[in-house]
Formats: sequence, C-alpha cells, structure tokens
Amino acid sequence: MAWVQLRFPVKQQHTDEISDFLMDLGCVSVTFTALDDEAIFELFPGDKKIWQMSHCVGLFDAATDMSLISAALSQHSSFDVPPIITTEQVEDKDWEREWMDNFHAMQFGQRLWICPSWLDIPDPTACNVILDPGLAFGTGTHATTALCLEWLEGMDLTGKTVLDFGCGSGILAIAALKLGAKRAIGIDIDPKAITASLENAVRNKVEDQIELYLPEDAPIFETDVIVANILAGPLKDLQSIIVGYGHKGTELALSGILAEQADSVAAAYQSSVSLNPATQQDEWVRIDGTIT
Repeated sequence: MAWVQLRFPVKQQHTDEISDFLMDLGCVSVTFTALDDEAIFELFPGDKKIWQMSHCVGLFDAATDMSLISAALSQHSSFDVPPIITTEQVEDKDWEREWMDNFHAMQFGQRLWICPSWLDIPDPTACNVILDPGLAFGTGTHATTALCLEWLEGMDLTGKTVLDFGCGSGILAIAALKLGAKRAIGIDIDPKAITASLENAVRNKVEDQIELYLPEDAPIFETDVIVANILAGPLKDLQSIIVGYGHKGTELALSGILAEQADSVAAAYQSSVSLNPATQQDEWVRIDGTIT
C-alpha cells in the first residue's frame, strides 16, 4: 500500500488536539518530535517534555486528497498563522522486514553478545543476551550502553551483586547475570521500564536472579557493582543515593555523559570514589572507579 505523509510545526501544548484532529481526517498514524534546535535535553524524575515546538508527521493513504487536509489544518484554531505544511510520498516497503534488517548481533569484548531474537546466535558458547529493539530503553546500539557493556564484560562478576541504576530495558542487569553475577537489582523511575526489564529477564531465563523496583519501593541494600547509565544532571543530583548503594570496594560506572560534562560529573564523585581516566566513545564518556 502506498502512503503520503505531511509535516508541519505545532506548539507543544496543542499536540493532543492536533493529533485527534488528524485522526478524524483519516490519518493512520501521528508522531511528534522536537524541532532540531530543541532536541537535546535532560529529563529528571517527574519532568515533562520541555520543548516548545514539535514537528508533527501524519501518515495518510496515498489516495487521500492532501490539498483538503492541508486546507483544514490551516484553518485550525491551534495556529496563530497558517503553518508551513510539506507533503511527500512514502515508498511502499515491507516495513517490519526493513526494521528487522537494521539490527544485528553485537559483540562486546570477548565474551558478550547482544542478539535479536530472530537471528541465530553467532557463538553459542559465549554469554548471549537475547534482546529485541523495543520501547527504546537501551539495546546496546547507543554508545552510552555500549560503554557500560564493555566495562561489565571486562570484570570478574562471579558471585557478585550488581545494581543497574536506571535499568531501562534491563540490558545491563541481564548482561551482568549472564557474565556470572549471582544477583542483579534494577531500579528505574518509569514503570514501563520495570515491565520491559522483567520481560527481558524472562526471555533470558534469569528472572529468578533479578529484582526490579521503582525508587520509592526499593529496600535498603548494598551491592558489589553499580552501573548507572542515565544523564549527567541526574548523576550529579543523585550522587549520594547512587554511592549509598555501595560499600568500600564497590566498583562503579557512570554513563550517559557527554564529553564536555565529564569534568563536572567526576567532580561530584571524586570525594567518595577513586576514579579512573574517563573512557570515550563518539561524543560520550564513561566514568568509572572504586568506592573508597
């Protein structure tokens, strides 16, 4: 089936009503993204989207008269002036196949592989984590996650307890268990992340070794290894909480840090952690060390 999509800017406060309006006009899907100059931001617990303007993309059947759709949009009360609307044809493809073909098994260090479920495992003797790209959260493709996976792979985790702070998909906690950890704990502010982590733990047959909590439900505990892949701002603000889950000798890795943010994050931890030189991949860095 052929498709056509239209794009236009809209104020963030009007996205819900514009979405409903487009669906009433026959749109089959609506997505919103930040304008390019507002696309980089950090979310803290309880924050909402903070950009002021969004790009709206609506997908229609190619047989739709887009001139009528554009005319109706231009008259909508959400706009102070008629928006600049662009339309384009979308190539008809097997989108599921196209999406799946973009992902492949990835190796981290010597022992660890992250493998989509629809592909054969490259090395059955390795530590294999089966993880499908899903509701974002982390699949190993981003440098921040890769830096943490490489760090975990280089450690002897045998018999240790690992905390995945900001667990997302659970990829780091599950990888730690596959690499020999005895127990893993995941904490995340998003209930969807807890659900995703549990589903992935079941898929990897480690659900009996993992505990998952929202921050307000987490018990008091100490761990041997802590990995926190979030963002620089929360890493600094939550320093005492993150370090508090460790003890003297606990290994700690922090990620989600842009290179220009590394010094300020290191400064927040240097009083309680013996830090190693930062490790960089692309524009991202990992800071790691040992709690003193």
